Amino acid sequence: MLEIIKDWFQRYLSDYEALVLLVLLVFGFLVVLTMGYMLAPVFAALVLAFLMQGVINCMEAKGVPHLLSVNLVFAAFVAVLLMFVLVLVPLIWEQVTHLLNEVPRMVHVGQKLFKSLPELYPGFVSERQAVLIADAISSRLAGMGQWALSFSLSKLPGALGILIYLILVPILIFFFLKDKEPLLAWIGGLLPARRRLINQVADEMNDQIANYIRGKAIEIVIVGVVSFIAFVILGLNYSALLALMVGLSVVIPYIGAAVVTLPVTIIGFFQWGFGNEFLILMIVYGVIQALDGNVLVPLLFSETVNLHPVAIIIAVLVFGGLWGFWGVFFAIPLATLLKAVMNAWPKVQDVGV
Repeated sequence: MLEIIKDWFQRYLSDYEALVLLVLLVFGFLVVLTMGYMLAPVFAALVLAFLMQGVINCMEAKGVPHLLSVNLVFAAFVAVLLMFVLVLVPLIWEQVTHLLNEVPRMVHVGQKLFKSLPELYPGFVSERQAVLIADAISSRLAGMGQWALSFSLSKLPGALGILIYLILVPILIFFFLKDKEPLLAWIGGLLPARRRLINQVADEMNDQIANYIRGKAIEIVIVGVVSFIAFVILGLNYSALLALMVGLSVVIPYIGAAVVTLPVTIIGFFQWGFGNEFLILMIVYGVIQALDGNVLVPLLFSETVNLHPVAIIIAVLVFGGLWGFWGVFFAIPLATLLKAVMNAWPKVQDVGV
């Protein structure tokens, strides 16, 4: 057993740079695991700074000074943020409140539907089964309504945290953009002089993560806006709320699309029943999901992520369970990081190269 451990150590950890990279990875993982929620504003600011850095690079390539580029891009970001807070958030809140008020009516309609199943399908559903199903759904929805009310009341103190985000995150974004080079130089000064392996992984991941974040932001906007326009044209209730959910669902590959289908289907059914409008809604929604998965995603991420779907799902489950929303959002970049490290990790025959 000792010989096996010794051979494994000599094969994978006999290189100085590999040990340094391992220490950095373990340290970073522990920081995220223990202080991830405290540092969430920093991570949010880094994500948004990645999004805006590409625009700044384009402006600088056209001869615009760095500071002016930063100020213009930051001003545009603040304008979009104010529009989101003052226009979209109140609209979403209004629709959420109205939806919660509609839950009792939906429960009543659902009970009538299930109680009518024995008449429609006498050979498959008995009256007792229909009553049991209707009562179970009613109690479950009532429990969800109480949970939503208690959850909203318990989160009222978190309003202060939201205000802190709205103030702190923009400040961090500005300094990340303005002082990018000094910050990177400072971080480089903390690393060992010999860091060929670290630089190799960092260079690969810099493009991977930056392109992934920008591509994912573009996908969220496109899918959300297209869904909102389609829902409004069809006359679907709670169009803004559902479009926001559909847009954010792309953050979680495969799983998100399956989960968000349920509220779209429920709202459409309770609004129209199994009519032509409901059928058109499902067809339009299916077309949006198909275009997203088969056209938009390959177009945005063809050269960014090369992971098997099973690896993506496992990464979402693992990192989401460890780190919540940010773990889900960064699941693919983190999985790509692990893949890059595994590909670049020196074996015994690579040592000294």
